[in-house]
Amino acid sequence: MSEYLIDGGVPLDGTIKASGNKNAALPCIAAALLTNEPVILRNIPEIEDVHVMLEIYAALGGSVEYLEANTYHLQLGNITSSVVPVELAKKIRASILFAGPLLARTGKVVMSPPGGDIIGRRRLDTHFLALTELGAKVKTGDAFTFSAKSLAGADIFLDEASVTGTENAIMAAALAKGKTILTNAAGEPHVQDLCHMLVSMGARIEGIGSNILTITGVKKLTGCEFTIGADFMEVGSFIGLAAATGGDLHIEGTRPQDLRPAKIAFGKLGISWAHEGTTIHVPRNQMKEVNCDLGGMIPKIDDAPWPGFPPDLTSIITVVATQVKGTVLIHEKMFESRMFFVDKLIAMGARIVLCDPHRAVVSGPSRLNGSELISPDVRAGMAMLIAALCADGKSIIRNVYQIERGYEHLVDRLSALGARIERNDN
Repeated sequence: MSEYLIDGGVPLDGTIKASGNKNAALPCIAAALLTNEPVILRNIPEIEDVHVMLEIYAALGGSVEYLEANTYHLQLGNITSSVVPVELAKKIRASILFAGPLLARTGKVVMSPPGGDIIGRRRLDTHFLALTELGAKVKTGDAFTFSAKSLAGADIFLDEASVTGTENAIMAAALAKGKTILTNAAGEPHVQDLCHMLVSMGARIEGIGSNILTITGVKKLTGCEFTIGADFMEVGSFIGLAAATGGDLHIEGTRPQDLRPAKIAFGKLGISWAHEGTTIHVPRNQMKEVNCDLGGMIPKIDDAPWPGFPPDLTSIITVVATQVKGTVLIHEKMFESRMFFVDKLIAMGARIVLCDPHRAVVSGPSRLNGSELISPDVRAGMAMLIAALCADGKSIIRNVYQIERGYEHLVDRLSALGARIERNDN
């Protein structure tokens, strides 16, 4: 099992380029199933989750050609199987995204329950609700079976603003007969990317970016060339990295509009950045002091569906808060197990009170010490890496497969910024 060896306490300085959005790349790969014409996807991050999605696409009969860095040519003339391989489905949660396109193209899907991060209960009910409303029959158990003679548009109110549930509904509705109105839809930038890709393929989608989408089904979708947007979760992680280590960082290729919710949250910790075009500059001289609410009240940073503060950055901002003067409440409202990693930060010297599975009170600044850590999931793993890079002394992080599922060529990119980090393959 691979591990990172880190010697912390060094500010990270320099320039780094944002990768493509992992959470946009995954549904866009699945959406390539909706046409038998060529699809070229650009700015695809070279990470494990993407490679697994491409393996699934190939297993269903598609051809995958690597054209150049971060660019793939996909084509699937005839779907040869409606069964998502069990061993691949269990590796990533995004495997569920093949349900909508396969159902629309073949009328049948068989797959095992998807894998993914263990951050609490992650419901699939929204997927079943949406696909059932469109005309599918769903059987659950050791495997999921979806079947439909045909799909028809419907007026659907999602029981929660599930990102992947919304994406599956959009892809299925794109080839359904008639009009679908999708209310309480997720509106995250990666959902918008999927919608824009589908529109470039000939889909008819209105309300992109809002929580009410209108999809008018078409008989056929064409191929396309589409460029994935910047990964604002990665950008937020690098902002946290610069702030926690006291570095001076330029991040290129960003979409600043995607970072507006994060800017408010980081601003509560006295951390800011400027942008010129698509480049963000996180300066060295940050205030790094908690800005109290009116009346001197302790502020709260809480996550929410878009356009709220992204839950995937909750772990990151918790580590940053340990390096900031003052007290703040971090409230993780969406996943009941995501905050359990803070016991590792406490062992490193952080002053954190875990009130319950959802809330942690962080008081800083705290001097962190190097430690031996195990990454439990993508974002907590990155948070631990940030903690190790700003800590005194040496740290070891194991199970780095979890981190590398979401961050591209991380060791090389951080080393170029001055990080003292090595990857050890046991």
